[in-house]
Amino acid sequence: MWTEPAAYIFLQNPPGLPAIAVCWLVGCVCGSKLVVDWHNYGYSIMGLAHGPRHPLVLLAKWYEKVCGRLAHLNLCVTHAMREDLAENWAIRAVTVHDKPASFFRETPLDAQHLLFMKLGRTYPAFRGPAAPQDPGTERSAFTARDVRSGAVTRPHGRPALLVSSTSWTEDEDFSLLLAALERFDQLLRDGESLPPLVCAITGKGPLKEFYGRLIAQKRWRHVQVCTPWLEPEDYPLLLGSADLGVCLHKSSSGLDLPMKVVDMFGCHLPVCAVSFRCLHELVRHEENGLVFEDAAQLAAQLQMLFSKFPDPAGKLSQFRKNLLDSELPRWDESWERTVLPLLADT
Repeated sequence: MWTEPAAYIFLQNPPGLPAIAVCWLVGCVCGSKLVVDWHNYGYSIMGLAHGPRHPLVLLAKWYEKVCGRLAHLNLCVTHAMREDLAENWAIRAVTVHDKPASFFRETPLDAQHLLFMKLGRTYPAFRGPAAPQDPGTERSAFTARDVRSGAVTRPHGRPALLVSSTSWTEDEDFSLLLAALERFDQLLRDGESLPPLVCAITGKGPLKEFYGRLIAQKRWRHVQVCTPWLEPEDYPLLLGSADLGVCLHKSSSGLDLPMKVVDMFGCHLPVCAVSFRCLHELVRHEENGLVFEDAAQLAAQLQMLFSKFPDPAGKLSQFRKNLLDSELPRWDESWERTVLPLLADT
């Protein structure tokens, strides 16, 4: 209130209660224009815990609907949300799809090795063999580095690395992934020609401890699951080092898109994603990844994608090539191309 007034106040919603009204009021006092960036509906997230007909949820919905109309400009993350805002809330919005930041990219092999060696000091799934075959070689579970030359290679028979970034909340059914991993481990026990699998699940949230106990009870032979806590700079490196991403985000409203998949695509990482209403605006089935409905479908997709691993002619490599050929514009490019012209007209 007491600094030099801004020309615009940008507010991401959610959380917008009470921030939308507060920012509008500050704008009235200071002469600033309010821009609301709709990433989801706050009331729909509240409804996960309280139910859609709870009085607080209905009050939050009314608040967002009324206060959302106060903005000078509304942005949203999907065409489906734009249509919903127009039809049900009389709010005109412009779609600005999320784009990855420039630091989400494929990780060079030598940087992968450094990351795996670092993670291996804390998480056994990333460690190399307990008894090194060659003292002149430094090994992680996925890479080998010649100590003399410094050259890094991927050893034959290495595990596949699957990454799932989760918020451990009720709109992500983590049991789908556990059931699919159970099936994958059983296929290997039955003699299927598949690689061993390391599944790294990142993130934090209220259900992490609950599912952590379930994971600890598993006695899988060929699948290892770890839940590493990553430094911010290590997260894009891990995505850029993985072989496949899995997304369990379902969306409380069905109208937003998972940013974690945007980040994965920035690293040219193919994705298996659970289906919901507008996911097709981001994940194109059989082109840059696969969409599944239940654990059985996900298990079948994992079996298919890893059946020829790491054959460069396999489906995984094809998806990665498609992502490379259809390179997403980065966040700053999208901002300059889409949002700045809107501000000039506001």
